[in-house]
Order: sequence, then structure tokens, then C-alpha cells
Amino acid sequence: MCGITGILQTQHAARSADLTAIGTMTARLRHRGPDADGFWSDRDAGIAFGHRRLAIIDLSDAGRQPMLSGSGRFVITFNGEIYNYKSLRGELEREGKQFVGNSDTEVLLGLIERWGLEKALQRSNGMFALAVWDRRTRILHLARDRMGKKPLYIARTPHALVFASELKAIAAFPDFHQEIDSGAVAEFLTRGWLPEDQCIWRGVFKLPPGTILSVRAADLAVSRDAAALRENARSWWSLSDVARAGRGMLAPADDRQLVSQASQLLEAAVADRMVADVPVGLFLSGGIDSSTVVALMQAQSSRPVRTYTIGFGERAFDETDNAAAVARHLGTSHTELRVTPAEARAVIPELPTVWDEPFADESQIPTLLLSRLARREVTVALSGDGGDECFAGYSRHVLCARLAPLLNSSQPIRTMAASGVALLGRGMRESVVEALHLPGWLQRMTHSDRINRLANLIGSEDVAGMYRRSTQLTELQLTQAHPGGDSDSIPPLDDLLSEFIVRDMLGYLPSDILVKLDRASMATSLEARCPLLDHRVVEFSWSLPNSAKVRHGQGKWLLRQVLGRYLPQHLFERPKQGFDVPIGAWLKGPLRSWASDLLSESRLRNQHLLDAARVQDCWLQHLSGRRDFSRALWAVLMLQSWLDTLVACETSPLAGAMEPAQ
Repeated sequence: MCGITGILQTQHAARSADLTAIGTMTARLRHRGPDADGFWSDRDAGIAFGHRRLAIIDLSDAGRQPMLSGSGRFVITFNGEIYNYKSLRGELEREGKQFVGNSDTEVLLGLIERWGLEKALQRSNGMFALAVWDRRTRILHLARDRMGKKPLYIARTPHALVFASELKAIAAFPDFHQEIDSGAVAEFLTRGWLPEDQCIWRGVFKLPPGTILSVRAADLAVSRDAAALRENARSWWSLSDVARAGRGMLAPADDRQLVSQASQLLEAAVADRMVADVPVGLFLSGGIDSSTVVALMQAQSSRPVRTYTIGFGERAFDETDNAAAVARHLGTSHTELRVTPAEARAVIPELPTVWDEPFADESQIPTLLLSRLARREVTVALSGDGGDECFAGYSRHVLCARLAPLLNSSQPIRTMAASGVALLGRGMRESVVEALHLPGWLQRMTHSDRINRLANLIGSEDVAGMYRRSTQLTELQLTQAHPGGDSDSIPPLDDLLSEFIVRDMLGYLPSDILVKLDRASMATSLEARCPLLDHRVVEFSWSLPNSAKVRHGQGKWLLRQVLGRYLPQHLFERPKQGFDVPIGAWLKGPLRSWASDLLSESRLRNQHLLDAARVQDCWLQHLSGRRDFSRALWAVLMLQSWLDTLVACETSPLAGAMEPAQ
């Protein structure tokens, strides 16, 4: 696991000036690779690569990067892991290929020489972002893994293409001008994260998951902006195609056979991710996903697996007891840390520099603390991320199954139903609600603002609107700009649950869940691996009938059956808790002064980014207890903290960044 950087100059750029910036850019990523740095450049070609190394496989100098292929034709800077590199290496050795070291990077270069980049990636099972320079054709190839586990930002400046694992490295390039995209700000405040097709800075884009971008210096004269470059990316693996193919050829609905297939597939995915030349552990929450992963790890390990859990003083947000019970049953070497609310809040000032872009998933706090805990003893940690997306674990997935007949009905019927549900949210007494004999889950919703969101979801015009309303932080427009709509590239599928899941996998997963995990872990120089997002598991999940995902009013039915082979049900059958912190209560208490300062009306008006009056109204309603706007307010506060970090950084010019929206 590493950090990568690179520069490709236009044909007429000064060959000596900007290439020297590769050193400063790479230094900004030291946390991603504290073990070594490396550089390679060709001034005649106007190309430079940088690399920060976190040594995981082959700790010797033979694994250092940037690395040249055996023939000398290709140069690579690589961030990630190829889990099946040993079998691929054996295949190449049988054809006569000789290797210098034992790294997966050298194997990948051998595959590229043998089959070309696209086929090499298709044969590889891994997580990665990489750059390959072809010295013969003078073409730069940039690529990203199937699910978007590893980040790759690309910027188009007047005289170069610049890329890096994180934005802080791109900001170190002298020709890069930082200008905030007001549309991205609006989208962020709606979702709490920025989707894959948007970046907080104009002129920067994220290479889409499962794609390759090939660029010559001459191409930069034609593709003069980031949008034009992004359009040239081509797919080498497509989640949309996988989803369509899976729904078109569903596996037989034989429960015993499905459980057996899932078990074998998950065992293999976990085993692949246990391979390392450094200590390996696991993030254990005690929930179904992480418990399944650790059960499969321990079953294949000759010694107790190292597991880590973080807990909080607020019992409603503490999972340490659940995790400890799972660890005891499986016999892991378990470490837990209970942090005080003050200790948890102490990391808040660090969040903008860890995530670079505004990011407002409040579970970023425990994820960062958990990564620090694990890094004391291990260099690699497995996580249970991906289980909710593959096996339908979110409440919105269960809601789709429960309300499918209504949500699939005509617009007039849904409009009438939405009006009825909205009536419940306008202050009906608890006794009246109970007299209607509503299901317990719906009765609970009437006691919170979620009932209003449910009404809006039911009344949505289409599936895209339903999904957006089920995931957005608020329907209030808090900015002077408008957020964008959902991507037109999302494939239409044959049922509502699948439509929601494919949107999760294309948007929420790479842009929130994986961003949270990557930045939090790499900030502590820890590699995080996700066996439940092995592409074979993802492809298998799309072939499952919905009954294998949601059954008896619960999600993740199939995953529960696999886990039941290792744990008694009482250790994992409980309400989904999530990995959250009590932001709402903190904002009314110990964070109130900090938040009041960041949300002051004069400050907001001077920035010309937000609707100051509306933000203030949300803040006052939250403080009074009339409404819970904690998630929307947390997004505003993370934006404000991020802006403060920019202002405090002398190397970050803000000229034009906060001009009034047009």
C-alpha cells in the first residue's frame, strides 16, 4: 500500500521547471508510505513519477518503486495489492519469465509485458490505483481497481496533467490553481460526500472505478480541461454490466447450495487477504459483516487473529461488549479501547487534513481512532465493509422489500399514500398512531423526522428520486448553487431492491464508505483490506435471488447463514447499530461553542457559498430540540472546518474560490 504521484507535461512546457515538483508532491503523501520514497523521470518526454512505500509484500529493496519492467519498456508507480500474484507469477515462470524479487508489483509488470495492461488487470484480483509509462510509445496509462477501493485524482493544469493518490499532493504542484466548485459544494451538503464524478476543486477529477485513461503529451493540446480528459477513460470492468448480467441469469434458489457457494467464496476471499509479510489484524465491531470475516480468518489461521474494537462512553453508541463476546467465542487476541467523548472530539480539528475534500460521514471519527489503535500492532487490517452493499444490509434495502407493492404502484396511488404518511408526521398523538395498528417499525418512524422523509420517498416521481431521498442528509437547499442529479449511466434493473443496491455500489460505496476507510487507515500508515468486496463476491451477489438477501424482514439473510456456521445466533442477531458517534447531542453540549462560531451568520454571508439564513434556522431548530438537523449541520461544519484549513495554509491560494455563485 502506497501513495503515488505523477506529472505529464504538454509538448511545449518547459522541460526542467515543473518536473522538480514531483519531490514536494510525493512528500505530501508520506503518511501513505513511511518506509521509503522513490522517483523516476524522463525530462525529454516530460514525465515524472513519485512513490511513497508502505512495505507489505517483499520488504526488501527489490520491491521499491517506481519500478521498471524486465525489458525496460514499462515504468510503474503502483498503490495497492494484487492478491493472486503468486499464482500469476507461477504462470509466468512456467513460460520462462525470471523475477528479481518477490513483490506483486513486479508480477504485474510481467503481466503487462506479456498480455498488455487491460488483460493484466482483468487477470488480477486486487485493489489498486496505478500509472504505467510506455517508454516505446510514450503513452501514460492510468488505471483504477474494479470497485474504487484506491483513490486516483487527476488534474489538468495549463501546462501538464498531474495525478496523485490525494488532493494534498496535487495542491503542491506550482501550476495548479485551487478554485472551489460551487456545484460540488451543493452536492456535498445534500449527501455528506462528493460523488465520483465531482471534485471540490475545478479542474480535477477522480478516475472512475474499473477504468483506464491513456494519454499522450500531444493529447493534452486537444483535451484542455479535466472534463474532456475524463470522457476518454474506458472501462476494463463494469459494475453496470455485472449487475445486468447477474439479474439476467439468477442462481437457482436452493438455500443449501447458496450457503455452500457463499461460504467457499468468502473463505477464498478472506484467505487471499491474509497474505502479507507484516502483521495482519481485523476491525471487529461485533456486527454481521466483521464477525463473518473474523470467523473465516480464525478458521484458517494457526494462531489467534488480532482483533480491534473501539468504544465510547455513551452506551447507545458502544459496541465493545458485542465485539468482545464474538472474540471470546472465536478465540481471537482481542484489543479494545474505550475513549471518552472528549478524546473522540479531540480529533475533529484533524479531519479536514485527513480527508482533503469536505467529508461528513460522522463515523469518520471512530474509523480514524480504530485505525490508530490497530496500527500499534499491525500493518494490515481486514474490514467488513461491503457486506451491506453485496447482501442488502441497509434499512433502505429492507424498506424496498417491505414497501415494494406500494413503491411499484402508479404515481397517483403513491402520491395519495405519501400524503397519508405525511399526516402522521405532523404531530399526531402517539395514542392515535398506535390505534391505527401500524407495524412497529413504522410506529418508531413517527417519533422522528424520518416519517417526513419516508413520505417524500413514497411520493417521488421515479426510482432515482426515491433513492436520493432515502440517502440525502436533508431536502433543504443550504447553498446558493444547485446540486446535480443522479447519473444517467446507472442501469435500469428488474426490481426496486436491485435498483437501490446498484446505486449504492456505484455511488455511496466508492464515494463515502471506501473514502472513509482509505483516508482514515492510510493517515495512520495502515493498509485496510475488504474481502467482502472481492470482485468474485460482488459478481456472485448479483446472481442471487432477492430472497437470499432480504427475508423475514431482515437484510443479509445469506450472510447470516454463513456466519451461523461459526457463531450462535444470539451473538449476532440484534438490531443494526452502525458505527456512529452522538453528533446531535454533542452539538447541543460540548461542541456548541465551536459550532456557533463556524455557523455565525456574518461568516456565512461573507463566504457567498451558503444560504446563511437557512443554515441559521436549522441551527436554532436543532438547539431548541424541535428538529434533529445533526447530519446536515455536521456537513456544514465539516465544510467550514475545511475552509478554515485552507485559509490557515499559506500555500493554498483562495483567489476566486469563494466568489458569489453566478
